[in-house]
Amino acid sequence: MDMPPLFSDRQFYRNLFTLAIPIMLQNLANSLVNMLTTIMIGRLGTVEVAAVALGNQVFFLYDLIVYGICSGGAIFTAQFWGKRDIAGIRKNLGFCMTLNLSSAVVFFLLSVSIPRQIISIYSRDQAVIAAGADYLRTLSATFIPFAVSIVFMLTLRSVEKVRVALAVTAVYLILNSILNFLFIFGAGPIPAMGVKGAALATVISRTFQAVALVAVTYLKKYVAAGTFKELFSFNIPYAAKFFRFTLPVIINEGIWALGITIQNIIMARTSTDAIAAYNILGTMSMLTWVIFLGLGNAAGVLIGKKIGERDEKTARDYASKLVRFTPSLALIASFVQFLISLLLPRIFNVNQETIRTASQMFIIYCCAYPIRAFNNNMAIGVCRAGGDTVFCAFYDVSMMWIVAVPLTFLAAFVFHAPVWVIFLCTVTDQPLKALLGIWRFKSGKWLHHVTDKI
Repeated sequence: MDMPPLFSDRQFYRNLFTLAIPIMLQNLANSLVNMLTTIMIGRLGTVEVAAVALGNQVFFLYDLIVYGICSGGAIFTAQFWGKRDIAGIRKNLGFCMTLNLSSAVVFFLLSVSIPRQIISIYSRDQAVIAAGADYLRTLSATFIPFAVSIVFMLTLRSVEKVRVALAVTAVYLILNSILNFLFIFGAGPIPAMGVKGAALATVISRTFQAVALVAVTYLKKYVAAGTFKELFSFNIPYAAKFFRFTLPVIINEGIWALGITIQNIIMARTSTDAIAAYNILGTMSMLTWVIFLGLGNAAGVLIGKKIGERDEKTARDYASKLVRFTPSLALIASFVQFLISLLLPRIFNVNQETIRTASQMFIIYCCAYPIRAFNNNMAIGVCRAGGDTVFCAFYDVSMMWIVAVPLTFLAAFVFHAPVWVIFLCTVTDQPLKALLGIWRFKSGKWLHHVTDKI
C-alpha cells in the first residue's frame, strides 16, 4: 500500500496530540503514584519492595482482564461515536460494566480468602510471602471501585472527553501520595503500617476516583450518562457480536498477562534481588512509556471514529502515520530512560546488587524500546481500532509464548544464567512480533466495520 508523507497532515497530529496529551498526563499521574509508592516502600527495604511487587501482580492480572473488556468495548464506542449513536454507546458501557463487576467479585473473593497461597506461587521467601499477603488482602477492596472507574475512563476517552479523567486522576495522585506517606510511615495518631498502609491508601484513592468520575459524568451530562434502562438495554444478539470482536481482546490480555506473570515468577524464584530490580524497572520505565500508551489510545479513537464515518481512506492514512511516527519518537524516549537509570542509586534504598541488576535491565530495555513502541501502537492504535481483534490476539501473544517465555525459563532454571541474560530473554519476542505487525499492516486486512447491523 502507498505510504503518505509522514508529516503531510498537520491536522492529524493536532487532533492526535489534543487527545493524546491528556491521556499521557493521566497515565503519567498513575505512573507517578506507582513510582512514589515504590520509592516510599523502597525506604523500608528489599523484602518490602518485592512483597508489594508480587501483591500488585494480582492486581495487574485483574487490571488486564477489565482493560481487555473495556478496550474491546472501546472499539464499539469509537465507531458508535463516529455514527453519533448515543444509545449504542450507553448500551456498550452498561455491558462492559456488568462484565467488569463480575470479574471484580471473583478477584476480591480469591484475594481475601487465600492471599498467602497466591503470593507463594511467586516466591518461596517466607518474609516476602507474609508481607505480600497482608498487602494483597487489604488491596482487594480496590477491585470493585476500579471496575467502575476504568469503564467510565475508557468510554469518555473514546468519545473525546479526556480532560475529565485527567483532572480526576490528578486529584487521585495527590490524595494517594499524601495517604501513602501517612499510612506507610505513620504521623501523629496514625500508626506506621508499612506495606499494608500502601494498600489502604490505594483503596481510599481508587474509591474516590470511581465516585468522582461517575459524579462528573452525570453532572456534566456527557454521552456516557445513561439511565439504568439505557445502560442495561443490551440483549443476546448484541452480546454475541460484542464477544465476537471483544473476546479475542480479553483472551489476548489474559494470555499476555499470564506470560508476564510467569516471567515475574521466574524472576522472583531466581532471587528477591531480581524481582525487586524487575519491579523498579517496571515502575520507572512507565515515566516515558505513557507517551506511547497515550499515542496508541488516541490514534485508536481517531481511526475508529473514521471507520464509523466510513472514511476508510483517512483511517488507513492515520494508521500509516502512527506506525511510522512512534518508533522514531521512541529513539528519543529510550535515551531519556537511560538517563533515568543513572539516578537509581540516589532514589532507592535497596542493596547494591539490586541496583546493579536494575541498571543492566534498563540498558537492555532501552535497546528494545523502539521495536516495543511499534508493536504496542500497531496492536492498540491500529488492529484493535480496526476491529482486527483475532489477529491482534495472535500477534500480541504468540511470540511471547513460542519464544520469550520458554527462553526465559531455560535461562533461569536450566542454564542458571545471570539475571541480565534472563531479562534479555523476556524481550526476544519483540523483533519477531514487529515482523508480523509490518506484514499485517501492509496487507490492509486490519480494517473492519464492527457496528454494522447492531
